[in-house]
Amino acid sequence: MPAAPSVAATGDERRAAPSGAPPRKRWYQQLYVWVLTAIAAGILVGYLWPSFATGLEPLGSMFVSLIKMVIAPVIFLTVVSGIAGVDDLRKVGRVGVKALVYFEVVSTVALVLGLVAVNIFRPGDGVHADPEDIAVSDQAASYIEQGEHSSAWHYLTDFVPSSFVGAFAEGDVLQVLVIAVLFGFAIKAVGAKAAPIAAGVERLSAVIFKMLHFIMYLAPIGAFGAMAYTIGEYGIETLTSLGQLIALFYGTSLFFVVVVLGSIAAANRVNIFRLLGYLKDELLIVLGTSSSESVLPQLMRKLENLGAPKPVVGLVVPTGYSFNLDGTSIYLTLGAMFVAQATDSDLSLGQQLALLAVLLLTSKGAAGVTGSGFIVLAATLSTVGTVPVAGIMLIFGIDKFMSECRALTNVTGNSLASIVVANWEGVMDHDRARKVLSGQPVPPLEDAAAATAPAAGDRADDDRADDDPAADAEDGARPDLEKVPAAGAAR
Repeated sequence: MPAAPSVAATGDERRAAPSGAPPRKRWYQQLYVWVLTAIAAGILVGYLWPSFATGLEPLGSMFVSLIKMVIAPVIFLTVVSGIAGVDDLRKVGRVGVKALVYFEVVSTVALVLGLVAVNIFRPGDGVHADPEDIAVSDQAASYIEQGEHSSAWHYLTDFVPSSFVGAFAEGDVLQVLVIAVLFGFAIKAVGAKAAPIAAGVERLSAVIFKMLHFIMYLAPIGAFGAMAYTIGEYGIETLTSLGQLIALFYGTSLFFVVVVLGSIAAANRVNIFRLLGYLKDELLIVLGTSSSESVLPQLMRKLENLGAPKPVVGLVVPTGYSFNLDGTSIYLTLGAMFVAQATDSDLSLGQQLALLAVLLLTSKGAAGVTGSGFIVLAATLSTVGTVPVAGIMLIFGIDKFMSECRALTNVTGNSLASIVVANWEGVMDHDRARKVLSGQPVPPLEDAAAATAPAAGDRADDDRADDDPAADAEDGARPDLEKVPAAGAAR
């Protein structure tokens, strides 16, 4: 019977591997193989037995819920630990400002790209839908209602948590981030008295990531249930009814990743295709669950292992989940203009630019969860007023399929953002990134930190547990960091 998927090499494989060489895992022990198989099986079950498949939805939702359970603790512990290890707190503020500047520029490019694509190919022409005759389902009506009651102020007020515990209980990423930054600053301000707390944060982080390691064994089951439900509920025929719009969205997103993000990656000495290969486990889980939040914790650990420092990753990735949603930005311009074209609501260049201006704000409020892009689209059309909101029912049936592409593009964009900001700060370990992306041995994260740490007294030692959780969440094709001799990978 095949062994269960694993994100870390087994003891036998470690011992069998040559010293300093990556342990060669059998193909059926790779997590991405199991997830890909589960997705294919889910599509087959959903197509052949749709009524049975719709009942499998809890498998996907429970897996996503398990991941969400650890998101808030992971963000809090990672950010606090990162800030506590920074010598100059001004660096934290500088990283935040650079991240926001990068987010705004790249997401604007994504919005403009979507607008250009939909004007060139015009997928909504010929539909001639009458908004008065469009029936709005109950679920779509609830999304529209949420969008209509959204205001510009809520994007600012949502930053501030009403209570310390409430932010964690609700799983609000931005609010947890605010608490973590304040807590990290407080630890630095208190000084030596808070050193035991900082050390405790490191040890608690090891426990949380070990929990994540256990949860990831359920990823194939979650992907299977979510994909089977999607196909069983909406049907393959849904894909063909609006195939032109779906193809345009996927094609535009692919162009954005390969050309736009690829160019940015090359400018920062990273090959975009190797980066995608390094993140294949996470991308396949996102494909199966349609939620970018399902991989946030392990994504942060992988970026740290790639060579981006913890303070940078801890600030950039969680913030990017609300401010750097490139896939959502493309979807919003495509969706809004498709509805306008399909309902014969001709928009002038000025009205399209006004729509773009509104999207620059509303696109920043979309969280990385399924359905949020549809809510933001409803809010945008309600604000602009030149396109009938009821027209979003024309794309409601395919939104689930488009959410997968949104999430994939969002994850790719946020992964690259951490590399860009780290390189901008001059703290990206390019030698480590090159070795990791090419599958070469690298030292454990704690060994790499010790090799470049300042003299004693400049900062506290990075007292990690011997059982480094980073190895548990890393890609199976990567060498087991704990077993690679430091001397064999000295830089």
